[in-house]
Amino acid sequence: KKKKENRNEMKGKEKNRVMSGYASFGLLFLFLFFFLIRFRASAQDPTYIYHVCPNTNTTTYSKNSAYLTNLRSLLSFLSSNTRSFSTGFCSTSAGQKPDVVFGRFLCRGGFSPEYCRSCVAFSVKDTFNLCPNEKQVTLYYYECMLIHSDRNILFNSSLNNGLIEWNSQSVISNQTQFINLVSSTMNQSAAEAASSSRKLDARKASFTAFRTLYVMVQCTPDLTR
Repeated sequence: KKKKENRNEMKGKEKNRVMSGYASFGLLFLFLFFFLIRFRASAQDPTYIYHVCPNTNTTTYSKNSAYLTNLRSLLSFLSSNTRSFSTGFCSTSAGQKPDVVFGRFLCRGGFSPEYCRSCVAFSVKDTFNLCPNEKQVTLYYYECMLIHSDRNILFNSSLNNGLIEWNSQSVISNQTQFINLVSSTMNQSAAEAASSSRKLDARKASFTAFRTLYVMVQCTPDLTR
């Protein structure tokens, strides 16, 4: 009888070990699953929108030049300045005249510091592919934008290349009402963004019972109100 009880006890322990093994495997599987999903999301390239580089003889630099050395130093700083990813903005310069380089990045509001870092790092590499040997470069992505130039762009938005996009769908009915709603909502959002520390505001307004207007205004934080 004791031998039978011992065998049953051993079988019970073995069963527990098997169940424990299954549980451990299940936890490991879930961990790997979520890790791979997270890795895939973080490894996804930013969404390219547009880029500007003049591509003229007066705005290019030569290989092995002091300007290129300063440019690499500036881009390295922008892509590794961890504190700036939490604010989504960084503006700086590298080198001395006549080879000084100015640069900045701005990440779209609402994205995490990790998404900001990923977009900036990608754009830093992309600048040499899209605009090789160019001194004046502006890269637009859905998640961020990157600018570097031989001209002083710090605190000066007039030198930046603008981009205008529009929705091809038109509002057919109540057009005047829609225009007034867009104007008033944009003005409210612009005023709020100018007053906020991050120069950012996002809001929505009801156009009809089934249609909603979404607005976001974002300025570079170094601008005054």
